[in-house]
Amino acid sequence: MTDTSPVLMLMKRPDLFGLEGLGERYSLQSEPGPGIAVALTGGNEGIDAATIDACPDLKLIAVCAVGYDKVDVEYAKARGIAVTNTPDVLTDDVADLALALMLSVFRKIPHYDQYVREGRWASEGTPGLSRSLTGRRIGILGLGRIGLAIAERVRPIAGEIAYHSRSPKAGAEWRYEADPVALAQWAEVLVVAVAGGGGTKGLVGKAVIEALGPEGVLINIARGSVVDEEALVEALVSGKLGGAGLDVFADEPHVPEALFGLESVVLLPHQGSATRETRAQMAKLAIDNIEAYLGGKPLLTPV
Repeated sequence: MTDTSPVLMLMKRPDLFGLEGLGERYSLQSEPGPGIAVALTGGNEGIDAATIDACPDLKLIAVCAVGYDKVDVEYAKARGIAVTNTPDVLTDDVADLALALMLSVFRKIPHYDQYVREGRWASEGTPGLSRSLTGRRIGILGLGRIGLAIAERVRPIAGEIAYHSRSPKAGAEWRYEADPVALAQWAEVLVVAVAGGGGTKGLVGKAVIEALGPEGVLINIARGSVVDEEALVEALVSGKLGGAGLDVFADEPHVPEALFGLESVVLLPHQGSATRETRAQMAKLAIDNIEAYLGGKPLLTPV
């Protein structure tokens, strides 16, 4: 049965969340305007103050993502508009991908796959050696839900684990570093797992990247805005940084072409939560929040 309340659909690819049939349940709108009480958006699209202003009756912004840095949350709340996101349900897949990127960089998995496909194994012989991930000092920048899940995954193979967050986490058993540069100096692998937004923009700057050094590896499954991409590219091209596994970029879907020819770098098209299972759970949670609002019930995951 279709709900008569119009929903502003701001997601460019609802099919990637199994939401292509949502129009059968709601009156979906593609343009903002009066009478719209609910907006559904993704982490990449968000919603800005101008769009919020164009919806004078807006009461709920449901974000189908854990990150809501592209939503003007403070402005929305000042307007009395609730914001929800989809935490927890994507934690495992994002943490899995962080581990996969570490292994891919150290063992050169994409490079060697291409080596075989191009027939070079037969024509050129066995390639050179890669590096072992086992026993490495692994630093985690941001020990939230995803950071904790990453720490648990690398526990069996890491030599040591340390982390940085705004303050030490109660109950965390790992070494705490009060500064990102100090964490990078200590680590052989630095995994970026902080939330995006103004508070973390450029957090991994030139000083952090240089501290990680020519043998160090940077893994980013957070947001491209967290890393100074220009400094990162320069360090990778010059050899000042040993390698990187990147799922996110500053200007997606545009990726610096200077990275394309580097064997030391693994590039993914923002795939952290992109499994059928997780995307279905994210969509369900976003819709459950909308249903709760329309039914006058408490929101499940308010920001």
